[in-house]
Amino acid sequence: MGDFDLCGALRRIRRSADLSQRELATAAGLSPSAVAHAEAGTRDLPTRALARAAAVAGLRLVLVDGTGQETVGMGDDTVRDLAGRRFPAHLDTRHSDQGWWHGPHRYSRYRPWYTFDRDRWTRDKYRRRHGTPEDHQLPQPGDSPADRAEVRRREYWRQRSEERERRFLAGDLARLPDAFLCSCPPRCDELDDYSRRPVHAEECPCLCELG
Repeated sequence: MGDFDLCGALRRIRRSADLSQRELATAAGLSPSAVAHAEAGTRDLPTRALARAAAVAGLRLVLVDGTGQETVGMGDDTVRDLAGRRFPAHLDTRHSDQGWWHGPHRYSRYRPWYTFDRDRWTRDKYRRRHGTPEDHQLPQPGDSPADRAEVRRREYWRQRSEERERRFLAGDLARLPDAFLCSCPPRCDELDDYSRRPVHAEECPCLCELG
């Protein structure tokens, strides 16, 4: 693909709209000199100004890929950081509890809901494993760290229950063990991602092996 032909684009806009340079400038909210200089190739024209001029002729600006297919811009309703800012467009967002937040030096900080990998090596590792996302993820109900921890806890106990039932039916257990009441505080849930041996808070009175 060659460079964008601003002069030719403006001439196409004026021809489609059947307008003179001065008439197009008035309709698009531009100065006549801006349109004249841009069409002559002596000055550039801001993208928003060009988009307004195109709209006068019933046209719109689009991005196209190497095959000529239209490519839409990134969404504005995707997840954001704690300050409401967009995450870097070239990096991939994910939940904060997915392999990033569990270092001991981060326990005292407020846990964000979403994060991203700050180096491309890590980003590329996830892309090789899961593919390249089309966009940043959209916020969904249940995205909070507490909600996700509760889902992991329920899944953990569901799997344990199924395993006990399987062993009981296979005759590996004489009877199912009595129910165990875990007294771990909520802090243990925040620290434990249920991917390895249970992690407990310092003040935990239970210290069970179940998590």
